[in-house]
Amino acid sequence: MGKNKINPYLDKGNIRTFSKDVDPMELVWHQDDEDRKIEILEGEGWCIQRDNMLPRSMKKGETIFITKGEVHRVLKGTTDLKIKINEM
Repeated sequence: MGKNKINPYLDKGNIRTFSKDVDPMELVWHQDDEDRKIEILEGEGWCIQRDNMLPRSMKKGETIFITKGEVHRVLKGTTDLKIKINEM
């Protein structure tokens, strides 16, 4: 008997939006099932942290590649974060 998982973001197609008001405890370490290329469309102060690495800022217009199975998480910023996800 598991709980239904509610994602800390809103999906619209391949666009994902994280609210600036999200509870940081909801931004958990996770792995993706596919390689992904993430394009940062909007957001200030947000970071990505990969396993065993320090967090690094995500900047508007930047593209980040995440490999299948790579452990990572997003850290909350000061504005909403909007990203475009392209699975490889």
